[in-house]
Amino acid sequence: MKAEIIAVGTEILLGDILNSNTRFLSRELASLGIDVYYHTTVGDNQNRLTEQLRVSKERADLIIVTGGLGPTYDDLTRQTIAEVFESPLVAREEDTDYLFSLYQGKGEPTQYFLQQASVPFGSYILENNNGTALGFILKKESIVIALPGPPRELEPMFLESVKPYLRELGLTEVIHSKTLRLVGIPEANVEELLGEYFKEQNNPTIAPYAKFGEVHLRITAKAASISEAKDMIEPVENHVKKYLGEYIYGSDEDTLEEIVARLLRENRVRLAIAESCTGGLLSHRLTNVPGSSDYFIAGLITYANEAKQELLNVPLETIKQYGAVSKETAIAMAEGLLANYDIDMALAITGIAGPTGGTEEKPVGTVHIAIANKDRTEVYSKSFSGNRETIKFRSTQAALDELRRWLRG
Repeated sequence: MKAEIIAVGTEILLGDILNSNTRFLSRELASLGIDVYYHTTVGDNQNRLTEQLRVSKERADLIIVTGGLGPTYDDLTRQTIAEVFESPLVAREEDTDYLFSLYQGKGEPTQYFLQQASVPFGSYILENNNGTALGFILKKESIVIALPGPPRELEPMFLESVKPYLRELGLTEVIHSKTLRLVGIPEANVEELLGEYFKEQNNPTIAPYAKFGEVHLRITAKAASISEAKDMIEPVENHVKKYLGEYIYGSDEDTLEEIVARLLRENRVRLAIAESCTGGLLSHRLTNVPGSSDYFIAGLITYANEAKQELLNVPLETIKQYGAVSKETAIAMAEGLLANYDIDMALAITGIAGPTGGTEEKPVGTVHIAIANKDRTEVYSKSFSGNRETIKFRSTQAALDELRRWLRG
């Protein structure tokens, strides 16, 4: 079954609201084995919606329309569906009476308010327990499902009424995905390492996605059941791990800081951090994980050279000779933490986040990360591009990745 989701609303096109409904519906349809071929957004314009519905009914077996069912003059979804699919609008007496009852003591309801009770003739009505606009299912050339726009109305209506309806259609397959999360490798290198394996996969399929500071690799299988889909995904996942295992930090909803936090806890490591260019962002990410007091002892923002000297005992000679942004200063910062705190491991970051402060020798994006314990100290030099926010985030991403690799041995 081929599906299309049409979101109606000028506010979506203008970027005033985020279209979370399409994401929700796509995931739910995938769980039912329904392929979503198109996402479309149309403004509150009857002519353009008419044109889109005519295109959609030629190419989709299932059309889900969200929004445009409310109580205002520009809520035109029901009228447009009725016209395109040649099913005149009708209203049950009990639905109209219910809307009248909501206006008791408030005067006469407007015609736009009362239109919420109308659905195309022959529709299966979807009750709205969280709002006033009725949804409906109309089965003509295609199955058309109209849902209200507010997520608090749409989501329960879909789960309580639409999903059971779609299940009864006798769909025999499900779509299941597993996402592997990678860090420390560009998207192009992922494709290069896997080579032709990408193109060879039909079911399951493999698709890489570049994210902020990492790459996600989604493996998707269509099968008769979730368990069968998982069995199909497993050998593909194992093949990917063979070539990319060192870069894979987690899967699905894992975050890098959660994985690092788990490793710190499992290894019973007490950690302290000293940050310069990242301004506390790394400490924030690690302490955002519940239970961080198990492993996080202290986080210092030693932005100025004086703070590096006073709080971390970084020698003035080191800063003068090598600069605040240098391997030597990063090492001194980490070793200063080890000397001053009862900890097992220290991590320090110093760099140039920009947009100013860079030189030909040390351009903006130059970052040094030092990790130390009582036995050894390692320093990692990085070069990042982007604006100030991007460089700060990528610096913390690199620091977490190096810490992850250290803790995994």
